[in-house]
Amino acid sequence: MAPPPSRRPGHNRKAQYGLFVSYVIAVAGALLGLLLIIISVIDPTGFAVIRNSAAEITRPVSATLRTLVSGIGSADEQILAYVRAGSQNAALRRQVDANRTRIIEAAAIEQENRQLKRLLKLTESENDKTIAAHMISSTASSTRRFARLSAGRRQGVMPGQPVRAGEGLIGRIYEAGPNTANILLLTDPENIVPIRRARDNVAGISTGRGDGSVEIRPISMAKNPFRPGDTMVTSGTGGLYRPNIPVAIILRIDGDTAIAIPLANPARVDTVIVQQIFQPSIMGDVEDPLNEADLRNQSGQTEP
Repeated sequence: MAPPPSRRPGHNRKAQYGLFVSYVIAVAGALLGLLLIIISVIDPTGFAVIRNSAAEITRPVSATLRTLVSGIGSADEQILAYVRAGSQNAALRRQVDANRTRIIEAAAIEQENRQLKRLLKLTESENDKTIAAHMISSTASSTRRFARLSAGRRQGVMPGQPVRAGEGLIGRIYEAGPNTANILLLTDPENIVPIRRARDNVAGISTGRGDGSVEIRPISMAKNPFRPGDTMVTSGTGGLYRPNIPVAIILRIDGDTAIAIPLANPARVDTVIVQQIFQPSIMGDVEDPLNEADLRNQSGQTEP
Protein backbone atom coordinates (compact mmCIF):
# COMPACT_ATOMS: atom_id res chain seq x y z
CA MET A 1 0.00 0.00 0.00
CA ALA A 2 1.38 3.36 -1.01
CA PRO A 3 1.96 5.87 1.80
CA PRO A 4 -0.34 8.91 1.89
CA PRO A 5 1.00 12.07 0.32
CA SER A 6 2.70 14.38 2.71
CA ARG A 7 0.99 17.70 3.57
CA ARG A 8 4.31 19.41 3.98
CA PRO A 9 4.75 22.12 1.36
CA GLY A 10 8.36 21.27 0.90
CA HIS A 11 11.08 23.91 1.23
CA ASN A 12 8.86 26.89 0.10
CA ARG A 13 8.69 29.13 3.17
CA LYS A 14 5.82 31.25 1.77
CA ALA A 15 3.68 28.16 1.36
CA GLN A 16 4.63 26.99 4.83
CA TYR A 17 3.62 30.35 6.37
CA GLY A 18 0.33 30.33 4.46
CA LEU A 19 -0.51 26.83 5.70
CA PHE A 20 0.38 27.81 9.25
CA VAL A 21 -1.80 30.91 9.15
CA SER A 22 -4.76 28.92 7.82
CA TYR A 23 -4.39 26.47 10.70
CA VAL A 24 -4.25 29.33 13.19
CA ILE A 25 -7.39 30.97 11.69
CA ALA A 26 -9.28 27.67 11.74
CA VAL A 27 -8.35 26.96 15.37
CA ALA A 28 -9.16 30.57 16.39
CA GLY A 29 -12.53 30.39 14.65
CA ALA A 30 -13.35 27.12 16.38
CA LEU A 31 -12.35 28.52 19.75
CA LEU A 32 -14.36 31.71 19.12
CA GLY A 33 -17.41 29.69 18.18
CA LEU A 34 -17.01 27.51 21.27
CA LEU A 35 -16.62 30.63 23.41
CA LEU A 36 -19.80 32.15 21.95
CA ILE A 37 -21.73 28.95 22.63
CA ILE A 38 -20.53 28.91 26.23
CA ILE A 39 -21.45 32.60 26.67
CA SER A 40 -24.92 32.06 25.17
CA VAL A 41 -25.53 29.29 27.69
CA ILE A 42 -24.01 30.95 30.72
CA ASP A 43 -24.92 34.61 30.04
CA PRO A 44 -27.75 35.04 27.48
CA THR A 45 -27.95 38.80 28.15
CA GLY A 46 -24.29 39.33 27.42
CA PHE A 47 -24.56 37.17 24.29
CA ALA A 48 -27.47 39.35 23.06
CA VAL A 49 -25.27 42.45 23.51
CA ILE A 50 -22.49 40.83 21.50
CA ARG A 51 -24.92 39.78 18.77
CA ASN A 52 -26.41 43.29 18.47
CA SER A 53 -22.96 44.85 18.34
CA ALA A 54 -21.94 42.48 15.55
CA ALA A 55 -25.13 43.32 13.64
CA GLU A 56 -24.42 47.08 13.92
CA ILE A 57 -20.83 46.61 12.72
CA THR A 58 -21.81 44.50 9.71
CA ARG A 59 -24.94 46.54 8.81
CA PRO A 60 -23.32 48.75 6.07
CA VAL A 61 -21.79 45.73 4.43
CA SER A 62 -25.07 43.80 4.57
CA ALA A 63 -27.05 46.72 3.13
CA THR A 64 -24.57 47.17 0.28
CA LEU A 65 -24.64 43.48 -0.57
CA ARG A 66 -28.45 43.40 -0.47
CA THR A 67 -28.71 46.42 -2.81
CA LEU A 68 -26.26 44.80 -5.18
CA VAL A 69 -28.17 41.53 -5.19
CA SER A 70 -31.52 43.32 -5.69
CA GLY A 71 -30.10 45.38 -8.56
CA ILE A 72 -28.74 42.31 -10.28
CA GLY A 73 -32.08 40.52 -9.76
CA SER A 74 -34.14 43.39 -11.24
CA ALA A 75 -31.82 44.09 -14.16
CA ASP A 76 -33.65 41.63 -16.39
CA GLU A 77 -37.00 43.24 -15.50
CA GLN A 78 -35.66 46.71 -16.36
CA ILE A 79 -34.32 45.51 -19.69
CA LEU A 80 -37.67 43.87 -20.51
CA ALA A 81 -39.58 47.02 -19.50
CA TYR A 82 -37.33 49.13 -21.75
CA VAL A 83 -37.96 46.79 -24.67
CA ARG A 84 -41.74 46.96 -24.10
CA ALA A 85 -41.86 50.74 -23.54
CA GLY A 86 -42.54 51.55 -27.19
CA SER A 87 -45.59 49.32 -27.50
CA GLN A 88 -46.88 50.41 -24.09
CA ASN A 89 -46.62 54.11 -25.05
CA ALA A 90 -48.51 53.48 -28.28
CA ALA A 91 -51.25 51.64 -26.38
CA LEU A 92 -51.49 54.48 -23.84
CA ARG A 93 -51.79 57.07 -26.62
CA ARG A 94 -54.63 55.09 -28.19
CA GLN A 95 -56.37 54.87 -24.83
CA VAL A 96 -55.99 58.64 -24.24
CA ASP A 97 -57.47 59.37 -27.68
CA ALA A 98 -60.40 57.05 -27.00
CA ASN A 99 -61.01 58.65 -23.59
CA ARG A 100 -60.89 62.14 -25.15
CA THR A 101 -63.52 61.10 -27.67
CA ARG A 102 -65.75 59.70 -24.90
CA ILE A 103 -65.37 62.92 -22.87
CA ILE A 104 -66.41 65.03 -25.87
CA GLU A 105 -69.41 62.78 -26.52
CA ALA A 106 -70.40 62.92 -22.85
CA ALA A 107 -70.21 66.74 -22.83
CA ALA A 108 -72.37 66.92 -25.96
CA ILE A 109 -74.93 64.55 -24.45
CA GLU A 110 -74.98 66.55 -21.21
CA GLN A 111 -75.62 69.79 -23.11
CA GLU A 112 -78.41 68.16 -25.11
CA ASN A 113 -79.96 66.80 -21.92
CA ARG A 114 -79.95 70.28 -20.37
CA GLN A 115 -81.74 71.67 -23.41
CA LEU A 116 -84.29 68.85 -23.37
CA LYS A 117 -84.95 69.36 -19.65
CA ARG A 118 -85.62 73.05 -20.20
CA LEU A 119 -87.98 72.23 -23.07
CA LEU A 120 -89.71 69.61 -20.94
CA LYS A 121 -90.38 72.20 -18.26
CA LEU A 122 -91.78 74.51 -20.92
CA THR A 123 -94.11 71.88 -22.35
CA GLU A 124 -95.29 70.94 -18.87
CA SER A 125 -96.14 74.58 -18.13
CA GLU A 126 -98.04 75.07 -21.42
CA ASN A 127 -101.78 74.51 -21.42
CA ASP A 128 -102.02 74.37 -25.22
CA LYS A 129 -100.51 71.79 -27.53
CA THR A 130 -96.85 72.32 -28.36
CA ILE A 131 -94.67 70.63 -30.97
CA ALA A 132 -91.02 69.73 -30.39
CA ALA A 133 -88.72 69.63 -33.39
CA HIS A 134 -85.07 69.97 -34.43
CA MET A 135 -83.50 72.91 -36.24
CA ILE A 136 -81.73 71.31 -39.21
CA SER A 137 -80.26 74.28 -41.11
CA SER A 138 -80.06 78.07 -41.26
CA THR A 139 -79.07 80.79 -43.70
CA ALA A 140 -75.38 81.60 -43.74
CA SER A 141 -74.73 84.40 -46.25
CA SER A 142 -78.17 85.77 -47.11
CA THR A 143 -79.32 89.11 -45.69
CA ARG A 144 -82.50 87.34 -44.56
CA ARG A 145 -82.35 85.24 -41.43
CA PHE A 146 -84.19 81.94 -41.74
CA ALA A 147 -83.81 78.53 -40.13
CA ARG A 148 -85.36 75.26 -41.16
CA LEU A 149 -87.40 73.08 -38.82
CA SER A 150 -87.77 69.30 -39.02
CA ALA A 151 -91.58 69.47 -38.72
CA GLY A 152 -94.33 70.76 -40.97
CA ARG A 153 -98.07 70.83 -41.55
CA ARG A 154 -98.38 67.08 -41.05
CA GLN A 155 -97.05 67.54 -37.50
CA GLY A 156 -99.36 70.51 -36.88
CA VAL A 157 -96.97 73.36 -37.65
CA MET A 158 -98.66 76.40 -39.19
CA PRO A 159 -97.37 79.82 -40.36
CA GLY A 160 -97.32 82.46 -37.65
CA GLN A 161 -96.70 80.13 -34.70
CA PRO A 162 -93.99 81.27 -32.26
CA VAL A 163 -90.83 79.18 -31.97
CA ARG A 164 -88.75 79.22 -28.81
CA ALA A 165 -85.98 77.37 -27.02
CA GLY A 166 -85.30 76.99 -23.33
CA GLU A 167 -83.22 80.19 -23.33
CA GLY A 168 -85.82 82.34 -25.05
CA LEU A 169 -87.57 83.31 -28.28
CA ILE A 170 -86.17 82.07 -31.60
CA GLY A 171 -88.69 83.56 -34.05
CA ARG A 172 -91.92 82.53 -35.77
CA ILE A 173 -92.95 80.13 -38.49
CA TYR A 174 -92.73 81.92 -41.84
CA GLU A 175 -93.93 79.15 -44.14
CA ALA A 176 -94.67 75.47 -43.59
CA GLY A 177 -94.34 72.49 -45.92
CA PRO A 178 -95.56 68.92 -45.40
CA ASN A 179 -92.67 67.88 -43.14
CA THR A 180 -90.47 70.98 -42.84
CA ALA A 181 -90.98 74.63 -42.03
CA ASN A 182 -88.99 77.86 -42.29
CA ILE A 183 -88.50 79.98 -39.20
CA LEU A 184 -88.21 83.75 -39.53
CA LEU A 185 -85.55 84.35 -36.93
CA LEU A 186 -85.69 87.09 -34.34
CA THR A 187 -82.66 88.76 -35.99
CA ASP A 188 -84.32 89.12 -39.42
CA PRO A 189 -85.07 92.75 -40.37
CA GLU A 190 -88.70 91.82 -41.16
CA ASN A 191 -89.35 90.25 -37.76
CA ILE A 192 -90.92 92.77 -35.38
CA VAL A 193 -91.75 91.70 -31.82
CA PRO A 194 -93.62 93.73 -29.17
CA ILE A 195 -91.53 93.57 -25.99
CA ARG A 196 -91.20 95.16 -22.56
CA ARG A 197 -88.47 95.55 -19.98
CA ALA A 198 -88.76 92.75 -17.46
CA ARG A 199 -88.24 94.81 -14.31
CA ASP A 200 -90.66 97.68 -14.89
CA ASN A 201 -92.77 96.90 -18.02
CA VAL A 202 -91.38 99.74 -20.16
CA ALA A 203 -92.65 98.84 -23.64
CA GLY A 204 -90.66 98.70 -26.85
CA ILE A 205 -90.40 97.15 -30.28
CA SER A 206 -87.69 94.66 -31.28
CA THR A 207 -86.54 94.58 -34.92
CA GLY A 208 -83.85 92.33 -36.36
CA ARG A 209 -80.72 93.94 -37.75
CA GLY A 210 -79.62 91.01 -39.93
CA ASP A 211 -76.23 90.68 -38.19
CA GLY A 212 -77.14 88.51 -35.21
CA SER A 213 -78.41 91.38 -33.07
CA VAL A 214 -81.71 93.24 -32.68
CA GLU A 215 -82.65 96.90 -32.45
CA ILE A 216 -85.00 97.99 -29.69
CA ARG A 217 -87.03 101.18 -29.92
CA PRO A 218 -89.16 102.55 -27.11
CA ILE A 219 -92.87 103.06 -27.76
CA SER A 220 -92.81 106.58 -26.30
CA MET A 221 -90.91 109.32 -28.10
CA ALA A 222 -89.34 110.63 -24.88
CA LYS A 223 -85.75 110.04 -23.78
CA ASN A 224 -84.49 106.54 -24.38
CA PRO A 225 -85.35 104.68 -21.14
CA PHE A 226 -83.26 101.58 -21.81
CA ARG A 227 -79.85 100.83 -20.31
CA PRO A 228 -77.15 98.21 -20.98
CA GLY A 229 -77.94 95.00 -19.12
CA ASP A 230 -81.73 95.38 -19.33
CA THR A 231 -83.53 92.12 -20.05
CA MET A 232 -86.38 92.30 -22.52
CA VAL A 233 -89.33 89.87 -22.68
CA THR A 234 -92.42 89.60 -24.87
CA SER A 235 -95.30 91.82 -23.83
CA GLY A 236 -98.15 89.78 -25.34
CA THR A 237 -99.30 92.78 -27.42
CA GLY A 238 -100.64 91.81 -30.84
CA GLY A 239 -101.81 88.36 -29.76
CA LEU A 240 -99.01 86.36 -31.41
CA TYR A 241 -96.42 85.77 -28.70
CA ARG A 242 -97.23 84.76 -25.16
CA PRO A 243 -96.11 87.33 -22.59
CA ASN A 244 -92.91 86.97 -20.56
CA ILE A 245 -90.89 84.95 -23.11
CA PRO A 246 -87.23 86.02 -22.78
CA VAL A 247 -86.13 87.87 -25.91
CA ALA A 248 -82.85 89.77 -25.60
CA ILE A 249 -80.45 91.59 -23.33
CA ILE A 250 -79.33 95.13 -24.17
CA LEU A 251 -75.65 95.64 -24.92
CA ARG A 252 -75.38 99.36 -25.72
CA ILE A 253 -77.38 102.49 -26.40
CA ASP A 254 -77.32 104.02 -29.88
CA GLY A 255 -79.14 107.35 -29.78
CA ASP A 256 -82.89 106.78 -29.58
CA THR A 257 -82.47 103.03 -29.97
CA ALA A 258 -80.77 100.23 -28.08
CA ILE A 259 -78.75 97.36 -29.55
CA ALA A 260 -79.40 93.97 -27.94
CA ILE A 261 -78.33 90.37 -28.41
CA PRO A 262 -80.93 87.56 -28.40
CA LEU A 263 -80.83 85.29 -25.37
CA ALA A 264 -81.47 82.21 -27.55
CA ASN A 265 -78.72 81.75 -30.13
CA PRO A 266 -79.99 79.63 -33.07
CA ALA A 267 -76.44 78.47 -33.76
CA ARG A 268 -76.30 76.77 -30.34
CA VAL A 269 -79.83 75.39 -30.22
CA ASP A 270 -80.74 71.97 -31.57
CA THR A 271 -84.22 71.35 -30.23
CA VAL A 272 -87.05 73.91 -30.09
CA ILE A 273 -90.78 73.92 -29.46
CA VAL A 274 -93.48 75.42 -31.65
CA GLN A 275 -96.16 77.11 -29.56
CA GLN A 276 -99.73 77.89 -30.42
CA ILE A 277 -100.62 81.49 -31.26
CA PHE A 278 -101.36 83.29 -28.00
CA GLN A 279 -104.69 84.90 -29.05
CA PRO A 280 -105.70 83.57 -32.47
CA SER A 281 -109.11 85.25 -32.25
CA ILE A 282 -107.59 88.72 -32.62
CA MET A 283 -104.82 87.83 -35.04
CA GLY A 284 -106.64 88.25 -38.36
CA ASP A 285 -104.80 86.64 -41.27
CA VAL A 286 -102.65 83.87 -39.84
CA GLU A 287 -100.28 83.96 -42.82
CA ASP A 288 -99.30 87.51 -41.82
CA PRO A 289 -99.90 87.41 -38.07
CA LEU A 290 -98.21 90.72 -37.25
CA ASN A 291 -99.43 93.97 -38.73
CA GLU A 292 -95.89 95.21 -39.18
CA ALA A 293 -96.92 98.56 -40.67
CA ASP A 294 -98.84 99.45 -37.51
CA LEU A 295 -95.92 98.36 -35.32
CA ARG A 296 -93.53 100.49 -37.34
CA ASN A 297 -95.82 103.49 -36.99
CA GLN A 298 -96.04 102.92 -33.21
CA SER A 299 -92.25 102.86 -32.90
CA GLY A 300 -91.77 105.98 -35.02
CA GLN A 301 -90.46 104.20 -38.15
CA THR A 302 -91.65 105.04 -41.66
CA GLU A 303 -93.04 102.53 -44.09
CA PRO A 304 -90.25 101.34 -46.45
